[in-house]
Amino acid sequence: MAQITPGQAYGFFTDTSVCIGCKACEVACKTWNELPANEPVFGDGYDNTGRLDAQNWRHVQFIDNVPDKSLGTGQGKAWLMMSDVCKHCQHASCMDVCPTGAIIRTEFDSVYIQPDVCNGCRNCIAACPYDVISQDEDKGVAQKCTLCYDRLQGGMEPACAKACPTESIQFGPVEELQRAARQRVTDLHEQGVPEARLYGDDSSIYGGLNAFFLLMDEPEAYHLPNKENAVRPGRNNAGGYLGALGTAVLAVLGGLIALRRRREPAAETPSGADTTSPPSPETEAGED
Repeated sequence: MAQITPGQAYGFFTDTSVCIGCKACEVACKTWNELPANEPVFGDGYDNTGRLDAQNWRHVQFIDNVPDKSLGTGQGKAWLMMSDVCKHCQHASCMDVCPTGAIIRTEFDSVYIQPDVCNGCRNCIAACPYDVISQDEDKGVAQKCTLCYDRLQGGMEPACAKACPTESIQFGPVEELQRAARQRVTDLHEQGVPEARLYGDDSSIYGGLNAFFLLMDEPEAYHLPNKENAVRPGRNNAGGYLGALGTAVLAVLGGLIALRRRREPAAETPSGADTTSPPSPETEAGED
C-alpha cells in the first residue's frame, strides 16, 4: 500500500465480478467502527443485513440472476453479488441540504458527516439518491461510511478493503483506480464477458463517484439509478425547474385576475326598473 497523501482524491473500486459474498468487508467495517450487529431474524437467508443504514456501512447484496426457465441448469447464470457502500459523490446532495455544515469534504475528497455538528434533522437522508444515510436513534445523528477517515489520517487503508480476500474492494487514488478498472473491463470483454461495465467512473453519474463499481448487469439490477435517472434537481434538472416556474407564474396571474374581478363594482340597475321578483307559482296558488 502506497503512502496516503492528503490533498489527493481517494476512493473504492468494487469489482463485483470477483465478489464471493463472504461478508468479510461487513465484519471488518463493524469491528473497526464499533457498529452494532443486526438482530438475527428467522428467514434472514444470505442477505441478513438487508440494506445500508446507520449500523451497516457496507452491505453485500445477493441478487438472484438465474432465470426461472433455466432452473436446474442455470445456463451459465449465477447470483449477482456486490458489496455496496456510500458512493462519496462529487455532486453530493447530502452536503447541499445540510443546514449546519455537518457534512464536509475531507482532505482525501471523501464525504464525511461530523457527528458533533449534526443536529439530526434528517435532510441528508431524504436527499441521498442511493439511500445510504440513516439515523442512529441512540446518538440522534446521521451516519454512513466515512471511508475510514480515522484510518486514512493514520496512513492506513480502510478496513473493508484490507479484509477483502479476493480484492473485489480496491482502495487507492481515484485516478489510479479508474485506469485499473477500465483495463479490467477491457480484459473481461476479451475473455468473452460482454456484460461487464463500469458504473460511476466518469462525470455522467452525479459528477463522478469516488466509490465506483464494475457491474455484471444493468445498474437497475443492483438497485442503482442509471445515467438517465441520475438527476439532481438542484443542479441538473433545469427543465423541471422551468416547468415549475411556468406553473407558478400562471397561478399568480390567475389569482390577480380573480382578485380584480372581485373588486369590480356590480352592474347598476336601470332607472325605473322593477327590482322586485315575480311571485312564484306556489305563492300564487296559496293566495287562491
